[in-house]
Amino acid sequence: MGQLFSGILNRLWGEKEVRILILGLDGAGKTTILYRMQVGEVVSTIPTIGFNMETVTYKNIKFQVWDLGGQTSIRPYWRCYYANTDAVIYVVDSCDRDRLATSKEELIAMLEEEEMRDAALLVFANKQDMPGAMSPAEVSEGLGLSLLKSRTWSIYKTSAVKGEGLNEGLDWLVNVIQGA
Repeated sequence: MGQLFSGILNRLWGEKEVRILILGLDGAGKTTILYRMQVGEVVSTIPTIGFNMETVTYKNIKFQVWDLGGQTSIRPYWRCYYANTDAVIYVVDSCDRDRLATSKEELIAMLEEEEMRDAALLVFANKQDMPGAMSPAEVSEGLGLSLLKSRTWSIYKTSAVKGEGLNEGLDWLVNVIQGA
């Protein structure tokens, strides 16, 4: 009986737990964003081979965040993590114009999976602090986001190393999750 009561109280006032995947091509800044979210500062990272999983609490929501490696050889394994995903944070290197088409292919392939049908999509147009970075509008166009008619999505300009734009994007995500 006590467990039932505490479960009800947790649902009313406690933390909601959601599963988030951080995806994107290698070098986009996924791991930097994950650890910026968790510890609030930039930590030295190396290319992710496999995944990093961390729990991050943001505005009374507990995010179980899965940061999956973005190298070509690892991307086919992303689908192993799709089950029960509430949202995707898709990170794009805004300076990497040459691979924007590849990023779009990977994004569309992922979004077409049945298990991802209901997942919200937050796109971070990362590395906005770098010279020559594409604007969020250019990234959005390159990814074909305007064609996503039946998907809840938004795009934010970010700089993971400076911490800019991350909270705005996470605020949007919290509002979407709380509205669900």
